[in-house]
Amino acid sequence: MNRRIITIGDIHGCHEEFAAMLHRLQPSSDDQIILLGDMVNRGPDSARVLDMAREIKATALLGNHELRLLEYRRSGNNTRLKETDAATLASLRPEHWDYLESLPVTHHLPEINTVCVHGGFLPGIPWQKQSPDIVTRIQVVDREGQPGKRTECPHGVLWADLWSGPPFVIYGHIPRPDIYKLKWSVGIDTACVMGGHLTAYVLPDRRFVQVQAKQTYFGRGPRPATT
Repeated sequence: MNRRIITIGDIHGCHEEFAAMLHRLQPSSDDQIILLGDMVNRGPDSARVLDMAREIKATALLGNHELRLLEYRRSGNNTRLKETDAATLASLRPEHWDYLESLPVTHHLPEINTVCVHGGFLPGIPWQKQSPDIVTRIQVVDREGQPGKRTECPHGVLWADLWSGPPFVIYGHIPRPDIYKLKWSVGIDTACVMGGHLTAYVLPDRRFVQVQAKQTYFGRGPRPATT
């Protein structure tokens, strides 16, 4: 069997769907599994998802939800915390915090000219030089060329719509009803925690695999891709 690169979108504590995805994919020891961040919060069992990620030796990336928890732990400043963070904070053990502290913000696959990241990149700046705050949180680009969230910048343009590559970017972070595939990027956060799907993008055959969420754990469903 040829080595596969298996990228998986935002899990958000949905451990049963994560287990179902692994069962469907049947990864071998030769495969590389890359989790695109936001493994925690909102869903039923963030600690279990982290345990599973560690067990399968996944390459996991830092998402904005992990970054928010780490910022709180380092500073004690709770102004950025969300209501659903409390259950996660209560469940994490020391080994989970060590794991979160070790997460990189990007994973480069130079052999296929591809970069994996949680949120994305600000076009016009070398991707390697962008801060964790940008690459974990960017959704849109505003009229001044600054990164922002869809909810805070309704007239912003999706960063991926402006990204002309290379490299090709595989990302999560923006929950949508469907996969968002463009020439130089693919967004695979299909809102599992909101009752959508957990999505994997499998290379080199460029195949998508999806697992339907067992229920809606958070919110009322994803927004469409357009702004």
